[in-house]
Amino acid sequence: MPDDQFHVYDTTLRDGAQQEGLNLTVADKLVIARHLDRLGVGFIEGGWPGAIPKDTEFFRRAQTELDLRYATLAVFGSTRKAGVKAADDPQVAALRESRAPVVTLVAKSHDRHVRLALRTTLDENLAMIADTVRHLCAEGQRVFLDAEHFFDGYRSNPAYALECVRAAAEAGADVIALCDTNGGMLPSELGDVVREVTLATQARLGIHCHDDTGCGVANTLVAVEAGVSHVQGTANGYGERAGNANLFSVVAGLQLKKGLGVLDGDGIREMSRIAHAISEVTNVTPDTHQPYVGVSAFAHKAGLHASAVRVDPMLYQHIDPERVGNDMRMLVSDMAGRASVELKGRELGYDLSGDKEVIGRVTDKVKELEARGYSFEAADASFELLLRDELAGERRRHFTVESWRVIVERRADGAVTSEATVRLTAKGERVVAVGEGNGPVNALDKALRVALEQTFPELANLELADFKVRILEGSHGTGAVTRVLIESGDGAGDMWSTVGVDENIIAASWHALEEAVSYGLLKAGREPD
Repeated sequence: MPDDQFHVYDTTLRDGAQQEGLNLTVADKLVIARHLDRLGVGFIEGGWPGAIPKDTEFFRRAQTELDLRYATLAVFGSTRKAGVKAADDPQVAALRESRAPVVTLVAKSHDRHVRLALRTTLDENLAMIADTVRHLCAEGQRVFLDAEHFFDGYRSNPAYALECVRAAAEAGADVIALCDTNGGMLPSELGDVVREVTLATQARLGIHCHDDTGCGVANTLVAVEAGVSHVQGTANGYGERAGNANLFSVVAGLQLKKGLGVLDGDGIREMSRIAHAISEVTNVTPDTHQPYVGVSAFAHKAGLHASAVRVDPMLYQHIDPERVGNDMRMLVSDMAGRASVELKGRELGYDLSGDKEVIGRVTDKVKELEARGYSFEAADASFELLLRDELAGERRRHFTVESWRVIVERRADGAVTSEATVRLTAKGERVVAVGEGNGPVNALDKALRVALEQTFPELANLELADFKVRILEGSHGTGAVTRVLIESGDGAGDMWSTVGVDENIIAASWHALEEAVSYGLLKAGREPD
């Protein structure tokens, strides 16, 4: 906030980066920092210079490569070692020399941790806190303090936990963030503790919650109600174990539900895009059901819900999805009713409101196909082709397939190759084409392209982006029914999904592939003859 009354503090680049399987380069961290700045957070914790070489490099490059509009960079580090002056501690020196305007220190506030982990006395730990905070403040840096394991420490020895808060505040720390490091607190308990600490210390408090009980966001919001004015979290809830409080859910709750203007600018309207962009950088698959920003956060499937949404979308939505840059989606499945089909048609650009007969036919067809294993909620392109067929009263495609076949060969050198032959008619001409690939589906894809690209040169841009195979529940062995989902793209950012089902995995793949190409031609402006 420009007036500094409330802090949104992001720790994705440090605490979030501790998630299993997440490994950020310096370039990755710079990109994520720019995204977080666009969101409008007040502080971005960049890492631990001096202790981690990559973080030292990040802060060096940030001085010339980051032009932040809203956010202030913060370095992270620990209080001085026991028995050493803060001015002489090498890690404290690294924090001082980082040139970051804000330093966030981590300090023990749980007596058991002081004795067992730090292996020092309770009094020396208080001195470590006060000496380090005072030294960095004297060097002109603003100091925040993370009171690690605070809530566990408060249960064990409340008087000592409070002394840690007082020691930091009296030495000049601007904020003392109470950390639920083990993530074990429940909202009502945490709120009570925050209120008690506020009354006992008069310090400015923050909150840092992990999500081990699934209460990270709830605990953070309760802490704000109890008096904290500094919230910490990570993008998409990244973090070790079960993760940290999801910063996107926290700021949306505060800004959209509580009416607190906690973000600078209007970045909350881009929050969904920013969440997905960060997922791309981290290479962590986005959680489709993530609150506010997930692609399913405003998706409606049940027919009863769709009927109500057709009257008023807010009957089954807690906010307008546009407020966080998301969209309402209608899912078509065997649970769908006529309202679902009508709304999905409208979403795809087809006005079905005056054609109850077509709506009925499409609804019945969807239910019939899904009973056989199809899944249209994950294959919008296949649903649109089905809808177009019903509107036209016949199946209309750009080409007619006469036959296809695939031969898989294992050669003497051990290499396995596949060769596919496709026979089809396009624009009145019969074409026979052969393709060779590293697998049967790849070979069919190549043969189909060879057969069609002379007639439809725009297919050269078609990309097969993803291929998923699932053996359907209740079917067993090598004769099981298989569902194949293919995601395709046009190379310009547009993506679409198609589905095929068959007892033969190659036949299921072919059906999804054929529909992917047909839909790609529609996207390119080609109408079938």
